[in-house]
Amino acid sequence: MKKLISILLVALMVFAVAGCGNNNGGGEQPKDDVKTYEVGVAIYKFDDNFMTLYRNEIVNYFKTLETDTVKYNVEVVDSKNDMAEQSNQIDTFITQGKDVIILNLVQTSSADAIIDKVVAAEIPLVLINREPLGPNGDESYEGITKNPTVCYVGADARQSGTYQGEIVAELDNHGDINGDGKISYIMIIGDPENPDAQYRTEYSIKALTDAGYEVEELLAQVGNWDQAKGNEICAAALSQFGEQIEVVFCNNDAMALGAAAAITAAGRKVGEDIYLLGVDALDECQQMVKNGEMTGTVLNDHVGQSHTAVDVAVKALNGEAMNNYYWVDYVKVK
Repeated sequence: MKKLISILLVALMVFAVAGCGNNNGGGEQPKDDVKTYEVGVAIYKFDDNFMTLYRNEIVNYFKTLETDTVKYNVEVVDSKNDMAEQSNQIDTFITQGKDVIILNLVQTSSADAIIDKVVAAEIPLVLINREPLGPNGDESYEGITKNPTVCYVGADARQSGTYQGEIVAELDNHGDINGDGKISYIMIIGDPENPDAQYRTEYSIKALTDAGYEVEELLAQVGNWDQAKGNEICAAALSQFGEQIEVVFCNNDAMALGAAAAITAAGRKVGEDIYLLGVDALDECQQMVKNGEMTGTVLNDHVGQSHTAVDVAVKALNGEAMNNYYWVDYVKVK
C-alpha cells in the first residue's frame, strides 16, 4: 500500500509541474494573441538617393513600434519609375489583403485611378512625397479631401524653393558675382510633373525677385532627379555660357552632386566664381557645404516624414481618424 501511495504522489507531482509549465498567465502570450498587420509600401523607384533613405527608415521605424502582441509585416516594392508597374503592384497589395498601403506615386496624374481602387477595397492609404494637387494647384485635391481613409504626408516644396533663394539672397553679393546688377542662373529641374519640382523651380527665383533682386535665366532643363543628368546639363551649360553663370539651382541634391563634378571639371570654384544649391541635405552634400564645395542645400527631413507616415498608418490600423494633410518643415543648410 505504501508503495502504491508513493507512486500516486509522484504522478501527481509530475502532473502539477507539467500544468505549471503550460500556464500562460505568468509567461509569454500565446501566439494566437499576436496581431500581425500587413503593410504594403510602393516607392516610385529604389535608385533615388532620398527615397532610399526614406523607405529604409519606414521599415526601421515600424520595427521599433512592435510589441509582444503587435507585429508589422512590411513589404516594400520598387515601382521602377513605371506607372503601369506601380498600378499592378497596388492591385497585388489589394489582392493580398494588405491592412494599409503607403504610396509614393510614380505619376501624380494617375492618383485618381489608384485612390479609387484602394478606397473601394476599404484599405487606408497614406500618400507620401509626391502630392497630387487640386484644380487650383493647391491642397484642394478631392481624392484626399473627400476620402477620410486617404491622406498625404510631405513637406511644402514652396518652402524648400524659397529657402534656396533666401540662401543666395543672404550671400554678401546676393549671388551677383560679376556685379552687373543681376543674378544670372541655370535651373536643373527634377520631374516636371512633380509639384516638388514645379514649386522649387518657381519659388527659388520668387524669393530673389520678392527681395528686390533682378534675375536672368540662362537655362532651365529637366534632369529628372538624376545625378548623371545633372552633370550632363551643367557641363553643357558651362560650356555654352561660361562665366555668365553665377548660380546653379538644382531641384535635388542628386542633380547637385552631378553639377558639382561638372563645375570642378570646368575649372570653376564654388563659393568664389559660382554658387551651387540643392535640396535634400544628403550627408555627402551637408559635408560639401561645410567644406565650401556647395553653397547650400535644404534638409528634406526623411526621418520626420517617414515617421509621420508610419504613425499615421498605425492610427488608421487602430481605427482612428486621419487628417487630410500632414506637413514636415524643411531646414536651411548653409
